[in-house]
Formats: sequence, structure tokens, C-alpha cells
Amino acid sequence: MSGPNTNYDPVQVSALDAEQIEARVAEALAAIADASSTAELKQVRIAHTGDRSPLALANREIGALPPAARKDAGRRVGSARGTVNKALAARTAEIAEAELQASLAAETVDVTLPVDEHPQGALHPVTALIDMVSDIFTSMGWEVAEGPECESEWFNFDALNLGTDHPARALQDTLWIDPVSDGKCLRTATSPVQIHTMLSRGVPVRIISPGKVFRADEYDATHLPVFHQVEGLCVDKGISMAHLRGTLNHFARAVFGDVKTRFRPHYFPFTEPSAEVDVECFVCHGESVGHPERPCRTCRSEGWIEWGGCGVVNPRVLAACGVDTDVYSGFAFGMGLDRTVMVRNNAPDLREFVEGDIRFSRSLLGGAR
Repeated sequence: MSGPNTNYDPVQVSALDAEQIEARVAEALAAIADASSTAELKQVRIAHTGDRSPLALANREIGALPPAARKDAGRRVGSARGTVNKALAARTAEIAEAELQASLAAETVDVTLPVDEHPQGALHPVTALIDMVSDIFTSMGWEVAEGPECESEWFNFDALNLGTDHPARALQDTLWIDPVSDGKCLRTATSPVQIHTMLSRGVPVRIISPGKVFRADEYDATHLPVFHQVEGLCVDKGISMAHLRGTLNHFARAVFGDVKTRFRPHYFPFTEPSAEVDVECFVCHGESVGHPERPCRTCRSEGWIEWGGCGVVNPRVLAACGVDTDVYSGFAFGMGLDRTVMVRNNAPDLREFVEGDIRFSRSLLGGAR
């Protein structure tokens, strides 16, 4: 019976030599000690413990040894790698603590120092214009009225003399609340506020109603599905188109400066007679018309800027609110506030109004007239 053959010829592998292993460990420990930052230590870790490091390559050579020699070589290489990893862990903790302390020292704030108080935000240009318009009309004795943004069909259309077949009621124009059969929609104008006011307070009345309105419009440079309007209503005895003209002239001068207004005949179901109101270009005052050598970007050299709609309140609207049309009459007007800001400050894109960039608000407020 034969026993195991324990005779073998040793295979000399230089990477596993004890002196070579000790030299590699010494190099690794020196490199670890010299590392002064997390980034440097990362490079040391790759060079001395990575897959291509000398100790890792030596570990692979163990398989080239005879079985009886592998145990001793494995213990020697394992001990060396353990020594390097332990040193790495200790140095990593030291550097992390040092970097933390340096960061805390650099970011230290002396709360006893005087501070310059700078505004952290800015009023949105539309909000600033609403405040301005409110001041203009309250100084004339008018009031600012508010109302719900979700309206019933009667307040948004019927009471304003918009018939059941009017195109404004269609889904492509109005945002209806599901189910549509309930007759609830997001208001398409602030006109319903006028109806609420006349029903709740009666007449005479002088109010403006600034606020959000909603349309099924595209989101592009000149259209927004959610925008802002200001509408005005004056109902009293003896009110005529002349009062409307004087009011809008004062309003236009307060907003745009020394400008004129003009009325163009138009049609609105809730006013009769009705008109579109244009404001004279506050930049060129019409001097660019017919002079291509000095064009005006604000009015496109037309001399006038379309501003809004207005007219004498239709008697049917007053009657729907229980107002005696033989005694009372009134006028109403409405303007888009976003477009007014756009024209007044030469803002090129309405989308910037809703993107929340503080630099945009500051730039317009800084250039406000």
C-alpha cells in the first residue's frame, strides 16, 4: 500500500518572498502616512489595495506554489494586507476629522458682525400692478371687490347676457369642472364679481375686481391658461359714456404717463354700446408712424396699443341683478394685467411671468415707471 508523496521541488515565486512582502507593506504605510486629503488617500487605496496592487498580485501567485507551501505564503500575504487595510482605515478617519474641522472653521459665521439687510424676494410685477391699480381707483372713491374663482354657469355667462349657444361656453374656451352637467367652471373673467356685488349690495356701486381668470388657451409666449384681469363697474343715476371716457383717460395716464386714449366700436354681449379702448404709445407717442427710419418696438410703429374693452352696461345685465334700468345706468371696462405689464415693461415672453425666476421680477420692478 503506497502513501502520499510529500516530496516536491519548491517553486520560487519572488512576489511571495518575505522581504518583498515587507517592502510592499512599508511602501503602502509610507504612502498612507503621506496622504493629506481624501482625494490623495483614494489614490493610495487604489495603488496599494486595489486589484492591480502589488499585494493583490502576490495573493494571486499563491496558487503557483505546491500545496504544502501555500499555507505559510497565504498567512504572510493576508497579514500584510490586513496591516495595510488597518492603516488605511485609521488614516481615513484622521483625514475625515481634519477636513470636517477645516470646513467648520471656514464656514464659521460671526453673528456679532453687522449685516447689510438685502431683500430676499421681490414682488411679482403683476401683483405690483394690481396694488397700483387698486391705489388709483381707491383714491377716486372706488372699492376693490373679490369673488370666487370657481363660478356657476349663471354668474359666469347667463347673468352677463351670454346666450346658451355662445361660443365662449364651449370646451375649447372654458375650463369646466367635472361633471360638466353641474354647470361649474373656472371663471373666464372677473365679471361675475360685478354680478355678486350688485346682488349682495345693490346700487349705486363703484368697484374694480382684479384677479385670476382661466381660459383653455395654449401656453406660449403670448398666451397663458391662467392670467390676470382687472374689471371696473360703475352703476348710478345718470351715468353715461362720457363718464367712462374720463375714467379711462385718468386710468391710462396714471399707468402709462401723459398719453391719450381712443375708442373703437366693438361688440360685447354685456355692454351696449361697446368699444375697444386703445392707448397712445407711451414711447413714441405716434411719431414713428410712417417713419421706417425710426421704428418703435413697443407699438410696432402703429402709434396705438390695444388695451382692453369697455362700454355702457347692457340693461339686461342690470335687470338680471334686480336693478331698475329706468333709474340707473352704468359703465364697465376690463383689461389684461399681464399684457399691461408686458407692454409697459417690454417683457418679451408671458411664460416668464409664471416661471418664478426672482431675477425676472426684479428686472421688471427695477424698470417700472
